[in-house]
Amino acid sequence: MIQRNSRNIRRIFNVTAVLFLLIAFNKGVFAQESETAVSAVDTVWVLIAAFLVFFMQAGFGFLESGFVRSKNVVNIMAENLMDTTMTTVGFIIAGFGIMFSTGNAFFGTEWFFLNGIPEIYPGLTIPTLAFFFFQFAFCAAASTIASGLMAERTDFKADLAYSFLTGLIIYPVFGHWVWGGGWLAQLGYLDFAGSSVVHLVGAYVGLAGTIMLGKRKDKKFGHTIRGHNIPLAAMGVFVLWLGWFGFNPGSQLNAEPSAISLIVVTTDFAATTGAITAMFLSFIHTRKWDVSMAFNGALGGLVAITAPCAFVTPQGALMIGVIAGVITYYGVDLMEKVKIDDPVGAFPVHGLNGMFGVLAVGIWGVDGLGLLHGGGFTQLGIQALGLLAATAWTLPLAFLMFYAIKKTIGLRVATTVEEEGIDLEYHGIGSYPEFIENGSKKPVSFPGVLPSPTD
Repeated sequence: MIQRNSRNIRRIFNVTAVLFLLIAFNKGVFAQESETAVSAVDTVWVLIAAFLVFFMQAGFGFLESGFVRSKNVVNIMAENLMDTTMTTVGFIIAGFGIMFSTGNAFFGTEWFFLNGIPEIYPGLTIPTLAFFFFQFAFCAAASTIASGLMAERTDFKADLAYSFLTGLIIYPVFGHWVWGGGWLAQLGYLDFAGSSVVHLVGAYVGLAGTIMLGKRKDKKFGHTIRGHNIPLAAMGVFVLWLGWFGFNPGSQLNAEPSAISLIVVTTDFAATTGAITAMFLSFIHTRKWDVSMAFNGALGGLVAITAPCAFVTPQGALMIGVIAGVITYYGVDLMEKVKIDDPVGAFPVHGLNGMFGVLAVGIWGVDGLGLLHGGGFTQLGIQALGLLAATAWTLPLAFLMFYAIKKTIGLRVATTVEEEGIDLEYHGIGSYPEFIENGSKKPVSFPGVLPSPTD
């Protein structure tokens, strides 16, 4: 009898302990649900996406290096590296605060030098520092786009200056209007991952810069100055394509499986049809399979899908890519006809396709959003207004910035430097041993390397 009672007591104790643990666990769950908590999965996903976006700087560097001449390769790589660093400083000082802190419909007024940022970014489940790093990588991409338009004749000091100012104020103000709760966001303007915020803004900065610079001395419009290394450019395209799988899906800012899966697919589909379209157009017009056009066609498709990637179907993404390929191919011809020297085709890729991507939201957006899905012209009109705002803000300010740079530290390299190459004069090193010094047959000696035998 005593033994039976002892067993019953143990059973009652065990049941009570289990009930207590269940109640305590449920209370913990309810407490977590009632408060904003950091999600480890979301944080890791956003940081991995940010790393991919950061790695796109290498893609821009490879692409632009391949599309310029060998005498300017060190310079363009130096610009891509320092664009990243100078933009970072500007974004830390004021850019992040202007773009994302509370303020008014036009700019934020807190978080300068990252002072006072909350531990968790409002409305998300990731630390604010993780959100900052992701957004900094976007800002750096916008700055780097401009370097391609201005390649082979920009003074290195000018590159440092405009990169800093782009991250400090030009990029953040428009970014606040769209992603920081500003007046465009309040109107319902949609740019999911930055066709306008990143790509069009960067392209407008570069367009103003290349117009202020004028053409390269040996540039003849209607004739392309070919880049020196197509494999290097190809590597850049593949790196950028990979990086876009962080750029677009990462902008979901959480690891919601269905959402990021759709975005990955739409992103890839647009790049695919963009490359195919540009390649076939080059064959139709020249009877040559111009792989450089395919490179830019793929990138044009990626830029165009960046704004609508979360709002369209995979089938819609295929069509967006086709149109982007057309825009890219004929956009390069347009730049030649209007006599704007764009060495790498950056404005057709990032500017024209940035505009198209914004409008694509109002055309192919699903669930009653776009024109083709029962949305009428309302969203399309809002998108068009956003493009006008981007133009009205970015272009005049960029022209003013480059005018000030030109009158103070100088915008363009000297004619002799441009003719002989920027690498040796500005950086003291060259990329290839076949460089000759001052037009002589004497090979250039590099520090720590024995000179090659003379011809």
